[in-house]
Amino acid sequence: MQSDGVAASVAPLETTNTFHFPSQANYIEAERQLGEFLLADDLDGKIEQEPALTQAFDSALEAAINSAYKGEDSPEAHLFLQRVLYRINRLKLFWYDDLNFYKNERSEYLRRVRDRVEAEWQTWELDQLDVEKLKTLDVKEALMSRSAEDLDPPASETGRFFRDEAREAAYRRLLEIFSLDGLVEASQLCRTMGGASNRVHEMLTRVLVEEYGGGRLHRKHSSYFKTMLDDLKMNAEPEGYFERTPWEVLASINLSFLLSERKLYFLRYIGGLMYTEVSVPAGFQHYRDTAARLGLSKEAMAYWDLHIKEDEKHGQWMLNDVALPLVDKYNGDAWQLLLGYDQQRFVSDRAATAIMREARQADSQAAA
Repeated sequence: MQSDGVAASVAPLETTNTFHFPSQANYIEAERQLGEFLLADDLDGKIEQEPALTQAFDSALEAAINSAYKGEDSPEAHLFLQRVLYRINRLKLFWYDDLNFYKNERSEYLRRVRDRVEAEWQTWELDQLDVEKLKTLDVKEALMSRSAEDLDPPASETGRFFRDEAREAAYRRLLEIFSLDGLVEASQLCRTMGGASNRVHEMLTRVLVEEYGGGRLHRKHSSYFKTMLDDLKMNAEPEGYFERTPWEVLASINLSFLLSERKLYFLRYIGGLMYTEVSVPAGFQHYRDTAARLGLSKEAMAYWDLHIKEDEKHGQWMLNDVALPLVDKYNGDAWQLLLGYDQQRFVSDRAATAIMREARQADSQAAA
């Protein structure tokens, strides 16, 4: 990707003709192969000795890229690609699990796979935004206008569904899908915190410290999410519901990995984080309403209550003490804050629609 936020091309991996017309079964087999690669002893050394080792997977990857971003917009291809990205990206975080799971975290081959997918994916994503128009806007005015709109917007279709219609099966499905991110909340923000200190860094640190409960585990926001799961006797292990996660939600998580990993995209990351903090109180109110309507316990609503209370404050911090000072510091590049904000809003709306789709299905299955 280039510094103006437009993705650059990355050369395709070497492939065979194994998966010209991929099916869901092909993707499942290709992901199984990826799992073997992740756990292989000296993956890059094995590939150097046996280049054909990855040809079937590489062919599936290229076919999925063509199918998702250049062809029929296949949901199966999108899911496969976002799962591939997530499984590579998660190596950047420590899960207090077997150390051998990280033996290939710096694999050159895995890096090339990640870069290949990200380049095509971000080109496709950015084509859905008017990037050139963003460069012409008064950034401060646009950020203030957007934050005011998103702090108290009209209820969306997703919001109305959860507020008025969702039953317990739908609420449980919501928690299953949310758990992939909710149980490791704010982890990507940690990756932006190294480096020189200044007033912007100070405010980001305050946000992070509050997300992490001031260093007290029981007050960490992810602990509140775990409490919700425990109260409903659901699986509270990180990634316990990975198989339930739609590609649209994985895409939001992978976007955060991408933008927080590369300092070149720091402004985009901050814009996206600002949208999240500003918009969460209104969005989470509907989920809290669902829990209350279902008669669930205070513990089963605590995570929503916490965010409704704290993220309105965090949103104002992000606007006044982070984003606006960054506009002054990076005047020529400040439009990237808007790009990050608008892209995260688009990606989050898409993810919310997918969660509603899955939640409706869960209610229908429970009623059958």
